[in-house]
Amino acid sequence: MINKTFLPKPLKGIITPMVTPLLDNNTLDIVGLERLINHVISGGVHGLFILGTTGESTSLPYALRDELVRRTCAMVDRKIPVLVGITDTAPSESLRLAEIAANEGADAVVAAPPYYFSMGQPELIEYYEYLADSINLPLYLYNMPSHTKIVIEPNTVHSLSKHRNIIGLKDSSANNVYLNSVINMMKDRPDFSLLVGPEELMAETVLLGGHGGVNGGANMFPSLYVQLYEAAFTGDLEKVKLLHSKVMTISSKLYKVGNFGSSYLKGLKAALSVLGICSDFIASPLSSFKIEEKEKIKKAIDDIQQIL
Repeated sequence: MINKTFLPKPLKGIITPMVTPLLDNNTLDIVGLERLINHVISGGVHGLFILGTTGESTSLPYALRDELVRRTCAMVDRKIPVLVGITDTAPSESLRLAEIAANEGADAVVAAPPYYFSMGQPELIEYYEYLADSINLPLYLYNMPSHTKIVIEPNTVHSLSKHRNIIGLKDSSANNVYLNSVINMMKDRPDFSLLVGPEELMAETVLLGGHGGVNGGANMFPSLYVQLYEAAFTGDLEKVKLLHSKVMTISSKLYKVGNFGSSYLKGLKAALSVLGICSDFIASPLSSFKIEEKEKIKKAIDDIQQIL
């Protein structure tokens, strides 16, 4: 039996992929967590996604993931939908976290493919159907091939959408050909939510028929991303151009500092620290920016605030 939730179908708008505020590898920054949640809700976002890539889910101990689910659901208190990432290499751990999410009042779960053994599309369908049959919350697919080595192909998305408990896709491939193929293939399913990860692609995705974005920048400047979504949704192209330019400035100034594979996450957390929202600690094996990079982020924030 599926838990009752207040998820709209399709889920539309800006879903913040929340960072996980940390004091160290095993301790949540609880004050920062509450401040961050209040900040994004007051910015008008349409939902919150925890324990995704931006939330460092795969670096966090299981006990800390469980605590984050409990505290986030309690702090949000059903003001907006909460989606919980349950991606893991062990299906039993995904199911365990999904059960906690359901018990704590989350509205849906999100799962990328297991990221060690490569899976063919028939195996992927079997895996997702097993998850969807076994959990008490609606399930979103999560296409993240840069981290999982597996693409959830458009035909596979269409096939899985027939399962009553699979209700949407978050695509973080940054592949417009792929996403447009999915949008075209799913025209017969207007209730199936299609959300894009990279914020640089959100506006055009909405203009072309997608439902919104799961955009990291909405941790920092939620109202900007909500305004951009609304402009794209209503077809206000002049406003889209203006606001999209601001999003691209954020992307270029904050996510590309230093020569790191994790520059996006380092920049995002450093910016949240500069803004006084939460700690910039990043879970091992990654690490936070050093003083030189932090100074660049501080300067970038000053520049960005001048144009907002």
